[in-house]
Amino acid sequence: MGKSLKGKELGRGITQRKDKLYQARFTDSSGKTKTIYAKTYKEILQTIEDQTSPANPSPEQPSEAQPPESQPDKSLSALIQAVQAKAFSAQDITLNDWYEIWINTCKKNCRDTTLRTYSLQYNRLRDTIGALSLPSLNPILLQTVFNNLKSDASRNACKKLLVDILNCAMEADLIAKNPALNIKTKIDNIDKPEKRVLTEEEIQLLYKTSRNDRLYPFFAVALNTGMRIGEIIGLTWDCVDFENSIIKVEKTLCYLPNNGNGIYEFHPPKTKAGRRVIPMTKQAKEALQEQRKWQSGNISGITPLKGFEKLVFTSKTNRPLHAANIQDSIKFLIKKINKQNPEINFKPFTPHCLRHTFATNCIAKGMRPKTLQKLLGHNSLQMTMDLYCHVLEDTLKEEMAMIAEMD
Repeated sequence: MGKSLKGKELGRGITQRKDKLYQARFTDSSGKTKTIYAKTYKEILQTIEDQTSPANPSPEQPSEAQPPESQPDKSLSALIQAVQAKAFSAQDITLNDWYEIWINTCKKNCRDTTLRTYSLQYNRLRDTIGALSLPSLNPILLQTVFNNLKSDASRNACKKLLVDILNCAMEADLIAKNPALNIKTKIDNIDKPEKRVLTEEEIQLLYKTSRNDRLYPFFAVALNTGMRIGEIIGLTWDCVDFENSIIKVEKTLCYLPNNGNGIYEFHPPKTKAGRRVIPMTKQAKEALQEQRKWQSGNISGITPLKGFEKLVFTSKTNRPLHAANIQDSIKFLIKKINKQNPEINFKPFTPHCLRHTFATNCIAKGMRPKTLQKLLGHNSLQMTMDLYCHVLEDTLKEEMAMIAEMD
């Protein structure tokens, strides 16, 4: 049972956050797990009732959305207690039951964005194996289900999720071994496309075209710092030190869709390495100064969203940005570039391509991988090398030419 900030029992899957918003995780009438938010307890109960009740509910069947005082305690906590007490066998627990325990206990401290990703991945498996008991899951059955997923990428993501879920079931002595460990995820046998890297000509075209649309400062910062998209849109002016020419990366801005009313949240870096200081290049510094001047002269009179008053990058109405905004802007600019320069054929790219382009250029210009690791906020040097060792291979001849005569 979740509790309010005052300690009141709220019911299964319902909690109240520190910002006073009510949050609920529940399974709707179609069997999909959802996370919703509301300002009042009454509102969140009504939303749950609307999305969990069948079209013509029987009067004998009480709604799960009724206040907790009118419900028997047959919820998640009761199931967890039964598992701990070994009150019934694994045959009585379905994968859907265990998923609810897993995500509400083993993953209780995960971010809302991570929980949403888990939910989306699990929903790919829910209809096919969710109602099966844990012992009935076997490698052949699971491989058959995974073969029918849409892509190698979705198979890989779902395998990681299912392996984690069933590992926890093993630790709880519900199953003897994990049947998901040897699932084959590479079925289509399609090699991953090479990561997109902007050429110098494309970078200059992007800078030139984006100036009239007020996007140049964003692209200049992205291509001169290698910051993640969430770190850039979450950058605040108190983390920009013009005097010492540094940017302090201390948080990321996350956007949580919520039935048309999205919620923005600042999150700290996932790892210690994510919290870092990045020296500003001359171009990045000038771009940020330009951005500050524009904000002072154009949106200073528009009331910002509470809690997000110091954002460096905002919309023209002084609202926070999210990744979809940036992706839409990129599509618009590419269309504009190709219209003005039909001979170029500027190909699409994602916001993450800007970070990849920065890192690739750093390695190509001789930056030490360990230095790049620090700038990117990677937790290990191996992660940096796995991503960018191809750049080193491309420059083998140039490196060899420095120490010996080449044909």
